Amino acid sequence: MTAFRWVYVTCKNRSEAERIATLAVKKRLAACANWFPVRSIYWWEGRLERAGETALVLKTTAARVKPLILAIRRAHSYKVPCIEALPILEGNPDYLKWISKETR
Repeated sequence: MTAFRWVYVTCKNRSEAERIATLAVKKRLAACANWFPVRSIYWWEGRLERAGETALVLKTTAARVKPLILAIRRAHSYKVPCIEALPILEGNPDYLKWISKETR
């Protein structure tokens, strides 16, 4: 049985998120991508930072996560980008089949 993943990435802006999303979907590393504006607060190099960012969510299979992370790291502008893969425990079976089909 195929295992599915929800990959969360923060990007510096919408343009970067859209560029990374397009790359991931075109290479079939992800079946789908969504992005939305977020506000972030975090420690970076000893300073408390606040920033507007764009969150990117990619839907993929467990088998595609490692190559997807590598592609994101190569394309991302951040020195240490946030890239997190979370399991999709349940979902619409037809949608999950579609993810599997589109990431082959």
